[in-house]
Amino acid sequence: MIKITLKDGSIIEVEKGTSILEVAKKISEGLARVATCGKINEEVKDLRYKIEKDCKLSIETFESSIDGKKAYWHTTSHIMAQAVKRLFPNAKFAIGPAIENGFYYDFDVEKPFSEEDKQKIEEEMKKIIKENIEIEKFVLPKKDALQLMEGQIYKQELINELKDDEEISFYKQGDFTDLCAGPHLESTGKVKSVKILSSSGAYWRGSEKNKMLQRIYAISFPKASQLEEHLELLEEAKNRDHRKIGKELEIFMTHELVGSGLPMYLPNGATLRRLLERYIQDKEIELGYKHVYTPSMANVALYKTSGHWDHYKEDMFPVMKMENEEMVLRPMNCPHHMLIYKNKMHSYRDLPIRIGELAHDFRYEASGSVCGLERVREMCQNDAHLFVRPDQIKEEFRKVVELILSVYKDFGFENYTFRLSLRDKENKEKYFNDDEMWEKAESQLREILKELNLNFYEAKGEAAFYGPKLDVQIKTALGHDVTVSTCQLDFLLPEKFELEYIGEDGKPHRPVVIHRAILGTLDRFISFLIEETKGAFPLWLAPLQVKILPIADKFLDYGKKVEEKLLEKGIRVELDDRNEKIGYKIREAQLQKVPYMLIVGEKEQSTNTVGVRSRKSGDIGAVDLDAFIEDIVKEIK
Repeated sequence: MIKITLKDGSIIEVEKGTSILEVAKKISEGLARVATCGKINEEVKDLRYKIEKDCKLSIETFESSIDGKKAYWHTTSHIMAQAVKRLFPNAKFAIGPAIENGFYYDFDVEKPFSEEDKQKIEEEMKKIIKENIEIEKFVLPKKDALQLMEGQIYKQELINELKDDEEISFYKQGDFTDLCAGPHLESTGKVKSVKILSSSGAYWRGSEKNKMLQRIYAISFPKASQLEEHLELLEEAKNRDHRKIGKELEIFMTHELVGSGLPMYLPNGATLRRLLERYIQDKEIELGYKHVYTPSMANVALYKTSGHWDHYKEDMFPVMKMENEEMVLRPMNCPHHMLIYKNKMHSYRDLPIRIGELAHDFRYEASGSVCGLERVREMCQNDAHLFVRPDQIKEEFRKVVELILSVYKDFGFENYTFRLSLRDKENKEKYFNDDEMWEKAESQLREILKELNLNFYEAKGEAAFYGPKLDVQIKTALGHDVTVSTCQLDFLLPEKFELEYIGEDGKPHRPVVIHRAILGTLDRFISFLIEETKGAFPLWLAPLQVKILPIADKFLDYGKKVEEKLLEKGIRVELDDRNEKIGYKIREAQLQKVPYMLIVGEKEQSTNTVGVRSRKSGDIGAVDLDAFIEDIVKEIK
């Protein structure tokens, strides 16, 4: 503990590593206020040196901390609410939290906000920022808080859920006061640039049973240049949106008659998915995996045995009652693999046993959260379960990491990090309750990662309900952090299913299970690939690798000869036999992002050549047909 003496002689104690925000909470409000944006009032400037020198406390700024950004954006959400109050005096206010990128506020108004309304709100926000209104916190007992929020039904509903003896905090800025836990900046003038992005309908508390409110999304920054960069990134995100590209390249489609979250793969998408399936299965077969097929549904009793029923029931589709059984679509396939292992007795010599499957799993995602291929209700998972002896854990885990790195090399992934996902001890209901098992699994996994010399960081609360895991986080082209591969250590399910092998001593022993997914779900992986490449897939993955473009109909026969020779070598090729001008055909092939276009005319026909245009390099010129085929086969390989 570090003791800090204040100007009035009083002493507070803080632990090393305590954030500046927590220090502020310990200082009486009459003496000082410290905002999470890192701005320190005059009254405590003389503490800054001692705080930084002795406590090494982190001053939370917009640039350096998530909390700093949240305080900045949450303050701006109050500025938005104040602007709406000025322009729409009868509006009722719901909530206005900071989110991953910016903030939103929900309003109950007579009609949806028009583009003109949003422009007026943004202009009013800029006026409030220029007014540099001081933001003050105060607290009230519950009774007085309800009276203050009279007429604001959503605020009163939130207050009524708090304890009767609880002091309720508010933040006031000029003519606007809002129910809020904080923290906030010192004044509205601390915000420098703001932009309203969009608006939409949103049910109060996310329930269709409640009233539809109007939600406005916005963003703010300390510098105008940061706003400009963010808007450019949003425009780039639109251009990379896998739903837009997937439609343009005819990769997948959705239809309301099929249902939300249930995409259908078109021929191009089916080709892409087939290539990925063969690719990963071939790699696994080389490493000794045995592949299986298991049903996409099971008896509820299976998931009660595994423990998934207690932890994932809300994410599963409703139970189907059939004669004497209660069946459910499976959310994951590890319980099936446990039973496959248990199908016969195993010797210690048999282990490790690696069971793999491209399995179809089902999750009951809310209709508002499904998104193209990224978030679906039916997914194909590149799953596998390794049944190992305790002395094999380290070696098998190493082989999984090596497989992950091999796959990332093939796809050219470079910007990734390793995350050790641990349980949150303060949220035990989310995890299987066995402290000894958790301590053993987490310490063993941490030790393995250190011995493998992996540079990793730890994340509390990200573990599976049955054990800790290694997640590989990839930084996308848009700067998002996504999990692609995962490898999990599990001591629980072998106990649940009473799995055994006969050891060298002739006695039964319990195996350990390693859950792993390399590509994750194929659906999400394809959405990731589309957005990373903008649909310009590498040659080996391109649904159509070559397009033949005859200059005129009289060269169709030669075009067909070229097509046949390419097909013989397994190249995915298509002949454009339409009676269109060659310039039009080239532009269409470019929009389809075909890696190679072969132009054939009189010169090419007479010399057994092709005019090669590359998506990457442009016009290459005439190339001998056999030489082109040899080169492209080599490139694909």
